[in-house]
Amino acid sequence: MHANSASAQQLRISEIFYSLQGETSRAGLPTVFVRLTGCPLRCTYCDTAYAFSGGQNMTLEAILEEVARHSAHYVTVTGGEPMAQKACPALLRMLCDAGYEVSLETGGALDVSDVDARVMKVLDIKTPESGEAEKNLWRNLDALHTHDEIKFVLCSEADYEWAKQVMREHGLEQKCAVLFSPAQGQLPPEQLASWILRDHLPVRLQLQLHKLLWGNERGR
Repeated sequence: MHANSASAQQLRISEIFYSLQGETSRAGLPTVFVRLTGCPLRCTYCDTAYAFSGGQNMTLEAILEEVARHSAHYVTVTGGEPMAQKACPALLRMLCDAGYEVSLETGGALDVSDVDARVMKVLDIKTPESGEAEKNLWRNLDALHTHDEIKFVLCSEADYEWAKQVMREHGLEQKCAVLFSPAQGQLPPEQLASWILRDHLPVRLQLQLHKLLWGNERGR
């Protein structure tokens, strides 16, 4: 691990908690979540605005100690936007080296080319109704591996049609798994399911398992 300063050895942490993975192909698996503080985006449907600020500074070693306390095989580094903190790639490498199956949830506006290849990147492509579509860093698609996943959170039929076009233009289903998720309270899941079936799209409909189980309770 390389560090140019003491600050590179620390991350601002919003929370570390143990729960079931609620999204991606690993949904339902017991997982330790490391939620980093801060995000440069302000999506209209954001459900973790509490992670925009606050939290506490922790050394990478202290983070690994807290993760180990929960005795889980899977670890998800999330936010906020974890890639907004320079030491995030170092944490990801350390978690992989410690033997965990690691995933990174990123909004896709910041460069992910330095992320360890062992990490499953979950790249959230922002749609027009997220309010942040212009922030998508499209070259991130070149950094994806077959074990990574692309996620679209959809607010409307217009978002759905936009996501279909992006899929076609970039051949996304050839790169990795593609997930379509309805924005809670904006797009009924059954409506999104009917569009996917109608259009024979090679995508996975994703519902947020943790919200079905516990609502919007923090730390779940």
